[in-house]
Amino acid sequence: MPHDGQEMPVAAMESGILPDLLSLTGAAVAPAEKLLETAIAKMRETVTVDGRISGAALEQNQHGAHALAWLATYVESLRQMQKWADDLNTAGRFGEMEQLILQIGFGEYLWQIYGGIPMSQGEMARLQDIGLSQDDQRGLMTDAVMTLCNQGNTQAARMRLVALMRDNAGHATFGASGLDEELEMIREQFRRYAEDRVVPNAHEWHLKDELIPMDIIEELAEMGVFGLTIPEEFGGLGLTKAAMVVVSEELSRGYIGVGSLGTRSEIAAELILAGGTDAQKEEWLPKLASAEILPTAVFTEPNTGSDLGSLRTRAVKTEDGNWEITGNKTWITHAARTHVMTLLARTDPNTTDHKGLSMFLAEKTPGTDENPFPTEGMTGGEIEVLGYRGMKEYELGFDGFKVKGDNLLGGVEGQGFKQLMKTFEAARIQTAARAIGVAQNALEVGMQYAEDRKQFGKSLINFPRVAGKLAMMAVEIMVARQLTYFSAWEKDHDQRCDLEAGMAKLLGARVAWASADNALQIHGGNGFALEYQVSRILCDARILNIFEGAAEIQAQVIARRLLG
Repeated sequence: MPHDGQEMPVAAMESGILPDLLSLTGAAVAPAEKLLETAIAKMRETVTVDGRISGAALEQNQHGAHALAWLATYVESLRQMQKWADDLNTAGRFGEMEQLILQIGFGEYLWQIYGGIPMSQGEMARLQDIGLSQDDQRGLMTDAVMTLCNQGNTQAARMRLVALMRDNAGHATFGASGLDEELEMIREQFRRYAEDRVVPNAHEWHLKDELIPMDIIEELAEMGVFGLTIPEEFGGLGLTKAAMVVVSEELSRGYIGVGSLGTRSEIAAELILAGGTDAQKEEWLPKLASAEILPTAVFTEPNTGSDLGSLRTRAVKTEDGNWEITGNKTWITHAARTHVMTLLARTDPNTTDHKGLSMFLAEKTPGTDENPFPTEGMTGGEIEVLGYRGMKEYELGFDGFKVKGDNLLGGVEGQGFKQLMKTFEAARIQTAARAIGVAQNALEVGMQYAEDRKQFGKSLINFPRVAGKLAMMAVEIMVARQLTYFSAWEKDHDQRCDLEAGMAKLLGARVAWASADNALQIHGGNGFALEYQVSRILCDARILNIFEGAAEIQAQVIARRLLG
């Protein structure tokens, strides 16, 4: 086990896996579910006015409502971790590492449910915030829950897990992920690609603030990344959302910019598949799948942020049946180099909400470094950013920008917001996958540094608090991973999964940031140096709590769904 002549502490040799662990964790799920049921009922009572959920009351009780969202996310996480463990056990693959991940995860999350779930660095979700009494909270403390809380996440367990991880460093998941053989093959293919083509170059691309080279995009196109979930009849591979999750995770582990290249194609394809005419599907989907055209999503405006219903960019129909777009957009990723924009604009000037919005497939000419926006009626400027640099961010201006009449998505006005809502499930699932990839990268980089760095005569990894950081990264990554796989499974089986996708994104983003922050802490002062890639990982991780629904918006959406 030790790699530098140092002995792991005696406690690390005795993992202390609890007897009959699966029965114990299984017995702990029901009390957590019961607590959640009580919490939903209490919050529903608090925010109900005249028999309906009141938006004003929900806002007045926002902290409690968001605490409810986090509680629900944790309970679903426990459910999915139990299912993961049961499936592995049935398959004869529930080894010591997996047992430790399960035990530590349950022990920690159950204690956090009782004592406080971190929503951010300075905000805790506590049961009393939701309106639960001490008697309600005591209902959680069954024998199984207390045993896991007191004996699950121990230093001995964390040290033993890290000892096993040291012997397993070449594996992406530090434990069996529970995927089938085909998905594991896909994971291995894209992990190798990321190691060979992305990892050696990612930090240089970041430091130089360069666009990801076109040869990378061409190679990814050949591997089918841009048509991964597009049906075969339209030139795609017709694979599942679960496959999309695995690919996004592994490419993002190499560099989030590369892992995000497929996101815009995924969004555009989802929009066209769900809302496009037959002619639009036949025209656009094969070109998206082959990367003959690269799309970008043009939704956000300078003064609206997450409030998409307040968009001001307007589209006016001209006498020839075409459209002219006027307005401003911001935070548009990969805008210069792309061929088509999925552009949301207001077609009914008499509306002030989402009902007057329409979606367009707005064609443009790809730009160059010298002239990034050559299309008439369109201007743009780059927004310099901390991380997530490989595609660049832009603000755009439209002044009489022309769009063909045939490029109104679905051919019907006023459907834009509804069409966009249908893409959020897949987009948030993919964002959760990207977060897992970033977190995994942080874990691997942090672990390697902890092995290599010697202090006081031994590697950093032999110190319990350093090892504890690494252990909790591995555990929380697996928790977020299983929640994400579950939401993808639901999507693949045509089940509504906006709730679970939101939970996966909410938790995954927090785990990515915590993992990056802890990996940098392990690096000490070197982590603050630009030359060390962990500085890039930290910057890349930070955006995940903001885009595709900021954490606060995500919690609000989850709370509204829970409360009905």
